Amino acid sequence: MAGRRPQRRREFGTVRRLASGRWQARYVGPDGTRHKAPETFDTKTDAQDWLNLVRADIDRNQWRNPDVGAVNFEKYALRWLEERGLAPTTVDRYSGLLRLHILPAFGGKDLDGITPPSVRAWCAERRKATGATTVAKSYRLLKAILQTAVDDDLLPTNPCRIKGAGKEEADERPTATVEQVFDLADAMGPRWRFMVLLGAFASLRPEELAELRRHSVDLDECSLRITHASPELTNGKRVTGAPKTRAGKRTVYLPDFLLPELRRHLRWFAEKAPDGLLFVGEKGAPFRRSTFGRKWRRARKQVGMPDNFRFYDLRHTGNTLAADTGAKLKDLMVRAGQSSERAQLIYQHSTVKHQRRLARGIDAEVRQQMRESAAKQTGAKEA
Repeated sequence: MAGRRPQRRREFGTVRRLASGRWQARYVGPDGTRHKAPETFDTKTDAQDWLNLVRADIDRNQWRNPDVGAVNFEKYALRWLEERGLAPTTVDRYSGLLRLHILPAFGGKDLDGITPPSVRAWCAERRKATGATTVAKSYRLLKAILQTAVDDDLLPTNPCRIKGAGKEEADERPTATVEQVFDLADAMGPRWRFMVLLGAFASLRPEELAELRRHSVDLDECSLRITHASPELTNGKRVTGAPKTRAGKRTVYLPDFLLPELRRHLRWFAEKAPDGLLFVGEKGAPFRRSTFGRKWRRARKQVGMPDNFRFYDLRHTGNTLAADTGAKLKDLMVRAGQSSERAQLIYQHSTVKHQRRLARGIDAEVRQQMRESAAKQTGAKEA
């Protein structure tokens, strides 16, 4: 009696030849849905080999539905932005990065269509088109969005894998001298003079200055209480709320030379109501970034400051002056309304004057120790 033929293992999936002569591979996945290979093959053997690899992934419980990443990136990114619960200023900043730098490259792609090579090519193109700081910010945002897609099981891994691409290494910001600060204040005119002085010598942020009110002022203590901030979004709308960080709520004590300036500004320019704004335009409206910016650019040119010197950079002057007094790092952080040491260190600048002072200090210390050493040697010889 002839032996029975061994039963062949049932083939996994199917392959078929297309009209083009190439071969297509299809299979039914663990989800019960028919899937096909993302590409066609030169030969039937190549198609079958691909199916064997899929079968092996299924057997090892490593199979992943190839269709889950077929989600439009733009829709996913905009939904990501809505669901984060971000501050209005952060939403404004992220929206700008998406609109100008990320969506033009990836907006029309599905999540699984964004690959490491496409991210590298995008980074290279952006470096040529814009500044390094903007590229780093854009890369970090893209990476964060795609990492959420990984967490949502829409992607197996994050295609943003460029080492150091999200690190900002911006050039040190320009710092105004005390003389330049006063020149800028004079050039801005009487109404905005005190704002410039506070930006420098009180290290106040523009959004904090925008929300200063009469009840924020303590003339006896020569101080300002910072409780709110009013940043202006790119659409011109102001969003009033708590300061940038919890450390932003603070009392800032002013140097005494600013007291006459403060009294004059309150008398001439601040709104008269107890909760009136300290800084308003000529027509009584809260100052606008666009109008103020035009005045600032003219003043900057008149004084001879570089074109990249921003009003915000006045904080560098104030923080450097405070650091030069020998204040402790914590005291500097409290004055500037900063919650991290790293943030404070960004604003501290080692001036030539400070370096000379350090050199004189080292010189004095070395000379003192040399004198003490010589005295000991003399004493030993005499003994």
